[in-house]
Amino acid sequence: MPFIETEDIQRGENVYLNYQDYGDGQPVILIHGWPLSHKMWENQVQAIVDAGFRCIAYDRRGFGDSDRPWLNYDYTSLAQDLRTLIEQLNLRDCVLVGFSMGGGEVVRYLSMFGNDRVAKAVLVSSIIPIVKKTNDNPNGVPEEKLNEIMEALKTKRVTFLAEFGKQFYNYSDNKDTVSEEQLKYDWGIASGASPRATIETAKAWANTDFRSELRNVNVPTLIVHGDADQIVPIETSSEQSSKAIRNNRYVKIEGAPHGLFLTHKEKLNSALLDFLRQ
Repeated sequence: MPFIETEDIQRGENVYLNYQDYGDGQPVILIHGWPLSHKMWENQVQAIVDAGFRCIAYDRRGFGDSDRPWLNYDYTSLAQDLRTLIEQLNLRDCVLVGFSMGGGEVVRYLSMFGNDRVAKAVLVSSIIPIVKKTNDNPNGVPEEKLNEIMEALKTKRVTFLAEFGKQFYNYSDNKDTVSEEQLKYDWGIASGASPRATIETAKAWANTDFRSELRNVNVPTLIVHGDADQIVPIETSSEQSSKAIRNNRYVKIEGAPHGLFLTHKEKLNSALLDFLRQ
């Protein structure tokens, strides 16, 4: 399997990131959500390549088949990893597609590097702009709830991830499209990730406030979110970002849960391909 090499600056070590690269044409980079890997994009990779685009999907450090350093799971480090991937593959006019936590890499990349080498951005079920409840974000997730998640990841990680997977898809409402085997498959990916990385990246998405960075998103942007998302409620995420990002197309998918890349793959793929072809 192919890897790109990115430097862990604080420790002076190299970190190898696994990626998959298919097709030709304008490059579309898929950034996976927490706590999965590039494998979550199975239904999108096929559609993107068939539509005539080049599709690159990679594993975030600590996840999938990428290296598992002890430090540097903040968004600045993760965006630098993305930059290294783009530079080493010599990609230009990229479309950055971030799912859930991956939306943070998209926005931080544009904040750090501008629109250099980037033509468009896509935020799917994204945590952007802020997760935590604050005085000026009263509908966010209360800090005590976030602390409960962190404690569960420390003390009963594999059990927590099994329950999280059901909520990820609103499983009781979507048993016709989400099988028990799919839940087991996802659980295997999530539980197989680095325990350290799982916790440290959770801290990153829980505590990073991107609101001031939304002005840096200066490329055409597609925002897609399900109105039944129980993991990242639409009101505290995409409703806000759609009002703050200047040049965006906002697609709300009725009845879709967080994991709409599977449950509502046809609608997501249709919106994504329409946006890519423009």
